[in-house]
Amino acid sequence: MVKYFCSTSDIKSTWDHVVSAFWQRYPNPFSTHVLTEDVVYREVTTDHRLLSRRLLMKTNRLPRWAERFFPAGMSRYVYILEDSIVDPVNRSLTTYTWNLNHTTLMSVEERCVFLDSAEQPATTQLRREAWISSSIFGFSKPIQEFGLARFKSNQVKAMKGLEYALSNLQGLGIRLSVGVSMSGGWRGGINLTLLASAHGCHMSLQQ
Repeated sequence: MVKYFCSTSDIKSTWDHVVSAFWQRYPNPFSTHVLTEDVVYREVTTDHRLLSRRLLMKTNRLPRWAERFFPAGMSRYVYILEDSIVDPVNRSLTTYTWNLNHTTLMSVEERCVFLDSAEQPATTQLRREAWISSSIFGFSKPIQEFGLARFKSNQVKAMKGLEYALSNLQGLGIRLSVGVSMSGGWRGGINLTLLASAHGCHMSLQQ
C-alpha cells in the first residue's frame, strides 16, 4: 500500500516571479533542516525548456519509536534528488523529488506543477502530489501515517519558505496570500541561459 496526498494552491503572484523565487528559496528560516544544495545538471533544450537536477541534503529527525529501525551509526541525513522542467512557452514549472537513502524505512516521491493561471491575473496555480511507502514488515502502515503527517507539516513550511523568498525577491514586505484546498504586477521574465550557466554550483546552507 502507498499513501497518496494531493493539494492545490493559488499563489497570488505572477508565474515569472514564483519561478524566480523557487530557485532562491534556500536558505530560509522555515527550512533550517535543508543543509546543502548542489546543481548537478542543467541545460536549455532546443524547444527552450530548462532541465535541472539538484541534490539536496536534509536532516532526518525521527520520533523515538522510529529509532529502533535505524542501526547504530547509520546516517541521519537524507539525500534528496530533485528534477525540474521550466517551460516558458506553456508557462509551467514541474518538479519531481524523491529520497535516495533510507528508502526501506520510508520512500517519499513528490510532484509539483506550477502553472500560470489563465482565469486569475497575477496568480500561479500549484498542484502538489506525494506518494509515501514503507518496506518495514509489520510496521509499514504506521510509518506511512507518520510520513504523511510530516509531509503535510513540511508542505506548510515550504509555502512559508516560498513566501519568504518572494518577499526578498521583491524587496518589499508583501505577504503571499495562499488559499489551499485539500483533495484525497511584476513580470520579471526568466533568463534560461543565465540559469543554465549555474551548472555544477554548490551551496552550503548552514548558518
